[in-house]
Amino acid sequence: MSAQAQMRALLDQLMGTARDGDETRQRVKFTDERVCKSHLLNCCPHDILSGTRMDLGECAKTHDLALRADYEIASKERDLFFELDAVDHLESFIADCDRRTELAKKRLVETQDEISAEVAEKAETVHELNEEIGKLLAKAEQLGAEGNVDEAQKVLQEVEKVRSRKRDAEEEYRNSMPASSFQQQKLRVCEVCSAYLGLHDNDRRLADHFGGKLHLGFIQIREKLEALKKTVLEKQEKRNQDRLKRREEREKEERMKKRTKSRSRERSREHRRSSSRDRRRRRSRSSSREKRRSSRSRSRDRERRRRHRSRSRSKGGRHSHEPSSRHKSSRDRDRSSRDRSRERSRKRGSSERRQDSRDQNGRTDSRRAEVRDRDL
Repeated sequence: MSAQAQMRALLDQLMGTARDGDETRQRVKFTDERVCKSHLLNCCPHDILSGTRMDLGECAKTHDLALRADYEIASKERDLFFELDAVDHLESFIADCDRRTELAKKRLVETQDEISAEVAEKAETVHELNEEIGKLLAKAEQLGAEGNVDEAQKVLQEVEKVRSRKRDAEEEYRNSMPASSFQQQKLRVCEVCSAYLGLHDNDRRLADHFGGKLHLGFIQIREKLEALKKTVLEKQEKRNQDRLKRREEREKEERMKKRTKSRSRERSREHRRSSSRDRRRRRSRSSSREKRRSSRSRSRDRERRRRHRSRSRSKGGRHSHEPSSRHKSSRDRDRSSRDRSRERSRKRGSSERRQDSRDQNGRTDSRRAEVRDRDL
């Protein structure tokens, strides 16, 4: 890649698709199905294993550093859950690698001579020590490249200790095998990258394998898969907690609404009850007033009738020489006056003022009657 292409890729990675106003590149968004979600998360096997003996070629989906930059900017604002797609992709890839590893192991069992369980255990010990030496040498080289010379020296000292243990294990393995069988190369399949490892491989060969791009790439893919699984579980747990929280808030709001409605209903019922009590009180008061007024009017009528009778009796004693027809006419007048007074008392029950005025009129009528009787 030329220097100009590297600078262009760096700008894309930093600024995204809209760095220079190129509308054709903005037509494809990072949310499109054609974009590789594993590439957006920097864990696509096509990128990691490129240039190795297991190079997968170009990915069927779109790879663009600018789209990755757009995704990183958008993921800071909201969760897009692209980790689920990446987990599915990596799980299928790792499952395919594990199947190849199992097939390679079966092929080795078929091609290599059978050995006893004790010899196989000793050979497995030698393989494990070889693997440990290779990992330590690769670590020492990495520390030396980073400038940590002291740490690299400490790792090399550990390598020497493991080498001495390996020599002892090889001696035990050699003593348990015939000379002809010991010279035969015993292979083992790497559990990480499914590559073949020899029992008699030297340290340089082991360091090249365990520090090589293929082995480290598979380690990176497997570690990335575990990290994505952990991230997915955390996000799912957080989403479930948010859902439960929102559900509790909705239930709380519903309970508050129900309480508010019940309180409003109680208030309305209490208002209706109080208004009905007030109406009953007003009715009872008005009825008691009417009863008192009617009782007062009846008492006045009785008093008026009593006075009238007393006057009529006194008039009868003075004018006893008058004929009986006049007495009869006076009784008729008394009865008619009583009827009229009763009618008036029924009509006067509406207000006390009218009653008082009518009482005054009645007194005036009685006085006039007295004057009329005296004139007679």
